[in-house]
Amino acid sequence: MIQSVLVANRGEIARRIFATCRRSGIGTVAVFSDADALSPHVTEADAAVRLPGNSPADTYLRGDLVIEAALLAGADAIHPGYGFLSENAEFARAVHDAGLTWIGPPAPAIEMMGSKVESKKLMAAAGVPVLAELDPDAVTEADLPVLVKASAGGGGRGMRVVRELADLPEQLEGARREAQSAFGDPTVFCERYLETGRHIEVQVMADRHGTVWAVGERECSIQRRHQKVVEEAPSPLVEAVPGMRERLFEAARLAAKAIDYEGAGTVEFLATGRADTDGGDFFFLEMNTRLQVEHPVTECTTGLDLVDLQLEVASGLALDADSPAVSGHSIEVRLYAEDPAQNWQPQSGPVHRLALPGTAVEFDVLRTPGIRLDSGVVDGSTVGVHYDPMLAKVISFSPTRTQAATRLATALGRAQIHGLRTNRDLLVNVLRHPAFLVGDTDTAFFDTHGLDVLAQPLASVETERLSALAAALADAAHNRDVATVDSTLPSGWRNLASAPQCKTFTGTGGDVEIRYLLTRYGLKAEGFDDVSLVSATARHVALDVAGLRRSFEVSRYGDDVFVDSALGPVCLHAAPRFTDPSAVVAEGSLLAPMPGSVIRVGAAVGDAVTAGQPIVWLEAMKMEHTIKAPASGVLTELSVTVGTQVDVGTVLAVVEAAHAEGES
Repeated sequence: MIQSVLVANRGEIARRIFATCRRSGIGTVAVFSDADALSPHVTEADAAVRLPGNSPADTYLRGDLVIEAALLAGADAIHPGYGFLSENAEFARAVHDAGLTWIGPPAPAIEMMGSKVESKKLMAAAGVPVLAELDPDAVTEADLPVLVKASAGGGGRGMRVVRELADLPEQLEGARREAQSAFGDPTVFCERYLETGRHIEVQVMADRHGTVWAVGERECSIQRRHQKVVEEAPSPLVEAVPGMRERLFEAARLAAKAIDYEGAGTVEFLATGRADTDGGDFFFLEMNTRLQVEHPVTECTTGLDLVDLQLEVASGLALDADSPAVSGHSIEVRLYAEDPAQNWQPQSGPVHRLALPGTAVEFDVLRTPGIRLDSGVVDGSTVGVHYDPMLAKVISFSPTRTQAATRLATALGRAQIHGLRTNRDLLVNVLRHPAFLVGDTDTAFFDTHGLDVLAQPLASVETERLSALAAALADAAHNRDVATVDSTLPSGWRNLASAPQCKTFTGTGGDVEIRYLLTRYGLKAEGFDDVSLVSATARHVALDVAGLRRSFEVSRYGDDVFVDSALGPVCLHAAPRFTDPSAVVAEGSLLAPMPGSVIRVGAAVGDAVTAGQPIVWLEAMKMEHTIKAPASGVLTELSVTVGTQVDVGTVLAVVEAAHAEGES
C-alpha cells in the first residue's frame, strides 16, 4: 500500500489531495516554486521540496526535478493533480521507471488521448460519435464558424472562435503561441463550432481488473474563454431527455475500454438540445486522463471520495461490480481573481480575507445539504501572475437543483472576499438568473443574456451610498480609538457649530462624498434624511434606515475599504485629500492592466495608429492579453520591448490623438 504521496502540483488541488491522504493516514510531500514558497499547500505538507524559479516551464513542468524531489523526500507515489504534468505520458513512464507508484492511468492510455486529433480517430473507430476534424489550411467560408483548438491543450488555452475567414491566419498564430507556452506543443486543429452547444461530461473510474464505472454526468456549459465557470451534477439536459444518460454512459465506457483505462478520467461531449425540448445528440470532444477540477459535484452526489478511489486503484485494489447510485444535486462555481466587466481581466495582489458563511466542510464530501469550500488561498495569501487566477471552488449540495442554486448564491453573496476584484457578483447573478434556474444553460450563456448585465454589482447605488456612510462612521470611530487626547469626545466635536465632516470614497459608480455631523441629537448626514445612527465601532456600524435596522461590517486595508452587509458587498477606495502629481499620467497613455511580460509589439514610435489597433501583447497568468490604442493618432512614446516585465499601471505607450481639421 502507498505510504507517502508527492503531489506534483500546487494550490487548491494539492491541498485537496493532501486532505484525503491525511484522512487515510498517508504521508504528504509538496513541491513549490519560488513564487509559491509561502503558499498554504507548502505549509500543510509533511515535507516540501523547492523547485527553483517561477515559471511553470522551470518548475512544475520539470518532471525530472519532481521525481528527484519524491526520491529525496522518501515518497513512494506521485499524484499529478490536474494541469501541468497530469497528462504527460513521458512523465508517467519516468515515475514508473524510478520505482514509484503513478497515481493515474497507464502511460499508453494518456498517450492515446493526449492528441485531440488522434483521439478522435480512435473514438470514431470504437463507435463513439465525434465531430469531424478540419485541416486549418483547408477551412472555407462554408465551414465557418470554426473553433481553433490546441491538440495537446485544455482549460481554454490555445482555443479561438473564428467567424471570418480573413481572421483565421492571425487566430491560428495566436493559438499556436499560447499552446506552445502552456503545453510545449504548438499543434492546433479546427472543428465546426456549435454556437449553443451543451458541455456534458461523464466521470469514469476503472480498475486494472476490467471494471469500468460511469459515475454520473456533469454539465459544464457556462464557460468564459472556453474555460468552465459553473459546473453541476446531474445535468438538467440529461435529466430532461429520455434515454440520454444511458447512451452517454455507454459511450463513456466504450471510450475507456478502447484504451484499457485505469483510474479516474472524464469523457467530455458536446451535446445539442435544450432542457425543455427534444434533443440529446452528442459528440466526443476529448478524454481528460486525470482528475477534473469539477470532481467535487460528483463526489457530493455519489458520496465517493474520488481521490481515495484513485489511491486504491493505483494500489491494485478492485472496484465493486456496480457504481454507486446518484442522489441530490450539487453545483460548483469557480471563484476567480478577475474582472468580468473588463474582458475577464485577471487580477493579482493580496487576499486579505476569504470567508463564506455556512461552510460545512473543506476538501471533503458533503453527505448532508451544505456548502463545501476547496481553496488554494487563505487570509494573507498573494495571487501572483505566474499561474491561473482561481481563488477557490465553492460547492453546494441539496436535495433539489433549485435549493442547491439558492444555497450557493446566498453563501457567495454574503461571503467576505477582501483584497482583489473577483467574479463573485457574476456568479451570484448567474445562479439567480431565470434561464439558469430552468436549466437553459449552454456555452453561449454570457452572449445570450449579456455579460454587461450578468456582471452588474450585487449592491445597488443606494447600498453603495449607505455603505460609504457606514465606512465614514467606522473611520471616525477608529480615529477616536487611537486618539491620544480627548478620546471620549465625538469625532469632529467642536465647542461651537462647525462645518460637516467630509469623507470621499470611490466606488463602482464613481465618487461618493459623505458629509455628516455627530450632534447631541444624533447623526445628521446630508442626503440621508431617513437614516439614524444606532451604534458605530471601527468594525461594526448599525443604522436605522426608514425604520429598518441594518448592520454593516467594515474592514479597512490601507485606503481600500470593504463593507459587508445583507444588502450586498461593497468595495470602496478612500480618496486622498490631495492629488499626488507623480501619479498623473499623460492623456492617451496605455497602462498595463496587470503584471506580465511583453511578448509582442505591434507599432513603433512615430507610426500612425487607429483606435482599437493592437499595440502591445502581454502574457500573464498563462493567457495572452492585447493592449489596444484608445484613439486614432500617432504613437509618440513606446516604453517597452519584447521581454520587458511590467507591473500593473506601468505606462506601456502613449498615443497622441489626432485632432479634427481646424481644431486647436
